[in-house]
Amino acid sequence: MKALIHLAIALLVLLPELAWAEDVTHGGYRGIATIYYALIWGILVYGLWDAFGKKAFYVGAPVMAVIIYLLLPST
Repeated sequence: MKALIHLAIALLVLLPELAWAEDVTHGGYRGIATIYYALIWGILVYGLWDAFGKKAFYVGAPVMAVIIYLLLPST
């Protein structure tokens, strides 16, 4: 049951990225990079939670989200 809840949350989080991948009219890589970086972020955050616990997860997840956002290519 937990896996189903996590899958539902992941799909809700990733749906906006899937929509952003289609809005580039002059051919950029920001949309697809957002999808890939969101998946990478999810895997890294899960590893952070699994290895270090809930407190590190609450601190590290937003920090990693900001870093991954800054790594996105410009439009």
